[in-house]
Amino acid sequence: MTLFKKFRTQAKIGAIFALSLLGGVVTDTVAQEGAVKNYPDKQIRIIVPYSAGGSTDALARLVAGELTGAWKQTVIVENKPGAGGMIGNDLVAKAAPDGYTVLLGITAIIQGPHLFAKIPYDVDKDLTPVAQIGLSSDFLVVKASFPANTFEEFIKVVKANPGKFSYGSYGAATSSNIHGEMLKKQAGLEMTHIPYKGGAPQLTDLLGGQLDAAFVDVANLRAQIKSDKIKILASTGEKRSEILPDVRTFTEMGYKDFEPYGFFTFFLPSKTPKPIVDKLSNEILRLLRTPENKAKIEGMGLQATFTGADALAPLMKRDSEIWGKVIKEGNIKVEQ
Repeated sequence: MTLFKKFRTQAKIGAIFALSLLGGVVTDTVAQEGAVKNYPDKQIRIIVPYSAGGSTDALARLVAGELTGAWKQTVIVENKPGAGGMIGNDLVAKAAPDGYTVLLGITAIIQGPHLFAKIPYDVDKDLTPVAQIGLSSDFLVVKASFPANTFEEFIKVVKANPGKFSYGSYGAATSSNIHGEMLKKQAGLEMTHIPYKGGAPQLTDLLGGQLDAAFVDVANLRAQIKSDKIKILASTGEKRSEILPDVRTFTEMGYKDFEPYGFFTFFLPSKTPKPIVDKLSNEILRLLRTPENKAKIEGMGLQATFTGADALAPLMKRDSEIWGKVIKEGNIKVEQ
């Protein structure tokens, strides 16, 4: 074979290989475009990383019902509690990026990286925010038999009995847990932390008298604000809650860094095509902006928010930096 013929043969082989690669790329692109155009064409799962019955669960079921009606595709809610929400978060982070496995996460998802050396997923790299639908505050609540009727009395009693009392959170490494550790540090208290797999079981034990005190989120607390089985002593957040205007905030009582609110935000795996992210984001916000659904969210004691995918990335970064500063400066430590 002459040198020229050999060159021509190699060139043909190279061209055939290049065309086969290009054909594969084109086929993949067409398939992806078809998947985006037809989305959704099968069942969608919303993963709630906490137990059934809590505020996260209630919001997920509200959205699932609305999407099912609007898209004529079944949308189900699956509860995957454990490890302060990390089990459910990790499931979605590692799911196929096709828009059919959705996470409803809370603030703990951006607090965890500042608390733990090892987390099985990278929030920034593995998950993308889709829609934020609510903000919440936590309340310091004690059982009815607790020997204190005011926040000041609570501090006095706990200080006088180091290690005797416990406080419950709705999950390890959640805002509830962090708020408890912040109060312990700033007030000089010794209390045992008891983490629960969600707000519903936490509140059940508090109402039953098995738990001395707890930081309870407003959505779970709302139905029990008039109960004679508990006493509500203080609130997180920048200002007093509209549903409990007589309950003072930690800030107005001289405590630091209790102003940030918790959030409820939907996430998808990070490699989900942008058109699918946008379609899900726009539909969730469209459905929840109705007066009826806005009232349902606010009826849980939450601030209804309607923030879409494009605006959420910088908000997540800002909130992560705020919580990172609070955790570092407060030397907050939680058990993993």
